[in-house]
Amino acid sequence: MKTQYWLFFFLLFSLMTALEARENKQKIWLNQTFKQSIPRPKRLKLFPENQQQVKKILGHPYYLKRIKYWEKNQKRAWVLNEVGKTKFITAGFVIEQGTITQSQVLKFRESRGSEIQAPFFTQQLTQSHLTPSYQLDKSIDGITGATLSVRAMTKMARLALFLDQILVKKYP
Repeated sequence: MKTQYWLFFFLLFSLMTALEARENKQKIWLNQTFKQSIPRPKRLKLFPENQQQVKKILGHPYYLKRIKYWEKNQKRAWVLNEVGKTKFITAGFVIEQGTITQSQVLKFRESRGSEIQAPFFTQQLTQSHLTPSYQLDKSIDGITGATLSVRAMTKMARLALFLDQILVKKYP
């Protein structure tokens, strides 16, 4: 009976540690982005006309109708999720004046394709803009064995830029 209690507490502790680690990585990234002064999160509601464009960008509807972002001094940080092959990849994007100034993989859950976490890949997304056809204005090099992860990151970058455009049009 004692063994079962220890096992239960061990599993509970492991789960809590994993959840805390996930939150900590996002918080660390936001701290770095906003120089230790994280603004309160805001939410952007996706209206039907925006949801249609999001579906075109991702190839499917986004699973959330309200998307959280952080904003300070014309700098916005977006934390988005997209499926690579079978699991979510969580990434953060910083956008200033319609340009991605920073991108980082915050949580990678797939068994393959983890190379997208490396700076050599994420730096390709910086200085990207969204074209009128909702594509990135620069070419992103793929990674052998990480095709679906690369596609997921590229889609999230396009989505972050699109969401940022919605805010600029809504609150010029």
